[in-house]
Amino acid sequence: MGDVSAAGKPVDVVLIGGGIMSATLGTFLSILQPDWSIRIFERLGDVAGESSNPWNNAGTGHAALCELNYMPELPDGTVEASKAVAINEQFQVSRQFWSYLVEKGDIPDPSTFINSTPHMTFVRGEKNVEYLRKRYEVLRDEPLFEGIEYTEDPAVIYTWAPTLMRRRKKNELVAATRITAGTDVDFGSLSRHLFDFLTSRGASLKTEHSVSNLRRQKDGTWNVSVKELVGSTPTTVNARFVFVGAGGGALHLLQKSGIPEIRGFGGFPISGQFYRTDNPAVVAEHRAKVYGKAAVGAPPMSVPHLDTRVVDGEPSLLFGPYAGFSPKFLKKGSWLDLPGSIRAHNLGPMLAVARDNLDLMKYLIGELLAGKKKKFAALQEFMPTADPKDWYLITAGQRVQVMKKDSERGGVLQFGTEVIASADGSIAGLLGASPGASTAVPIMLDVLERCFPDDYLRWVPQIRTMIPSFGTRLTDSPATARKVLSSTAKALHLAS
Repeated sequence: MGDVSAAGKPVDVVLIGGGIMSATLGTFLSILQPDWSIRIFERLGDVAGESSNPWNNAGTGHAALCELNYMPELPDGTVEASKAVAINEQFQVSRQFWSYLVEKGDIPDPSTFINSTPHMTFVRGEKNVEYLRKRYEVLRDEPLFEGIEYTEDPAVIYTWAPTLMRRRKKNELVAATRITAGTDVDFGSLSRHLFDFLTSRGASLKTEHSVSNLRRQKDGTWNVSVKELVGSTPTTVNARFVFVGAGGGALHLLQKSGIPEIRGFGGFPISGQFYRTDNPAVVAEHRAKVYGKAAVGAPPMSVPHLDTRVVDGEPSLLFGPYAGFSPKFLKKGSWLDLPGSIRAHNLGPMLAVARDNLDLMKYLIGELLAGKKKKFAALQEFMPTADPKDWYLITAGQRVQVMKKDSERGGVLQFGTEVIASADGSIAGLLGASPGASTAVPIMLDVLERCFPDDYLRWVPQIRTMIPSFGTRLTDSPATARKVLSSTAKALHLAS
């Protein structure tokens, strides 16, 4: 199968959006089916400019090692690990795929996109300390959380992350966990590596090209309406398969496609800010990702965290996020994105979500109205010695949470990701946010299985060479988990 031609022969694959999801799916397809033609369209002037950009991400390297929202305390007081374990399993799948690409020489030095960074949790107060102790008791026997440490000793916490303890009240109850094998991932850099790999194998990447419409043809192919943003007339590309990996822009395009599977879905946009410092003296004192507990009524993606970030080889610290509300679905989107997404079929679920999430709306409005002094006070709760002269506010990327129909409540707000695919598998897209990029590889394997069922069976042996644990759970075999964690750490030059 070839590229589009004068005779009108369809392109095999069109990827909409230049982020980590399109990059990952394209890389899989290029390896598994090298004779297929691939065309990629990105609205901005470069790839990874929205949610895959490291300064737009609320968290990088999600492995559930420190994110407490993946292990909420149940009404009976117990703490359950299944969601945290499942997310860690997914992250290990991603690590194996990246390791394969590095070992094959398909992407360069792994330190350009992934670096060892301890993952910690830090809580204050009797109730939170009790919760963290219970969480540790549950996780310490889990193979993927091997090596987790727990302490309530301020002196030990000081050795792990001194900035958390300096000038803190001596009688304050505190507790922390640490896993030294955590990582920091720059998904912007990784996305660029993957697109470089794709274009080196013949894929076409067009930046400053906006997709305005998707129309299904009688033969099952799709006409993709594309407009070059600088002075060019619109063009149409005919494609056998379309993936909408456009982040917050995916909902609009999937709605325009007319596929019945998108009916009932809406988007709830959440904006955010971070405090950032690049001061070498401050950055050198804190080398960890430290997560706390979310405020009452706060969305799970707003869990406060003080993070080491390594971008273009330079470490910085971020603290946040400070969530807020904006009707834009993309950081460089339109104020009309939210009202423009309302349809008769999703209005009911969206109104139900509004009815059931008044506390969330109140929280977001409060965050939006909070002044710099209040925001900085939140940082000083984590890091008492933080000095305003060292920190500045940056605007994070937009997150569009999934709203969907629910038989009991009419509609629910979903904090996760959801693959939407047509029944015939000719088009798919991704909605939602966290844990997002860190689980891009298993999410795109799901797209392959759903959209190419016959080819998928043929591809499975090759997928197993790329992802040795494919089709199994590392959690079920501590010895295998240890082996995979060790081998990927070696390939990616990480601490094990």
